[in-house]
Amino acid sequence: MVKGLRVSMLLLAVLGNLVWSFSAKANFNGKLTVEIDGLKNKEGQVCASLFASSEGFPSDRDRVLQKQCTKITDNPLLITFDNLKAGSYAVAVFHDQNNDRILNRNIFGIPSEGFGFSRNPEIRTRAPKFSEAAFLVAGPNTNIQIQLKYF
Repeated sequence: MVKGLRVSMLLLAVLGNLVWSFSAKANFNGKLTVEIDGLKNKEGQVCASLFASSEGFPSDRDRVLQKQCTKITDNPLLITFDNLKAGSYAVAVFHDQNNDRILNRNIFGIPSEGFGFSRNPEIRTRAPKFSEAAFLVAGPNTNIQIQLKYF
């Protein structure tokens, strides 16, 4: 009888901790700081798009969770995204040298402005998939670094 009571109390404590941790995650608001390095010059601005799923990543403006463009003041440049729920995200960044808010390309479709992605995946003939650039926001402050690439 006493052994059964101990097991029941232990189960109750474990379930209580699980419920508390799930409710804490639901109310969680994290901050993401993106450090962008490798800028070729200080012309124009840097635009960053934050995605919460693979839908539209990396270029569909209608599927972006948050986006912002920032005038280049420092190298590396810091961009911050606030009020993020715990989960997986991916960031796409480009150096908008002519301030048109578009990643310009040459006649062959190759970007003529610098670009980069979270987790710095290797770029060959296509943009990375969400899974190749995804990272986890699980605490109050998450920091990532993106190295820009120029062709």
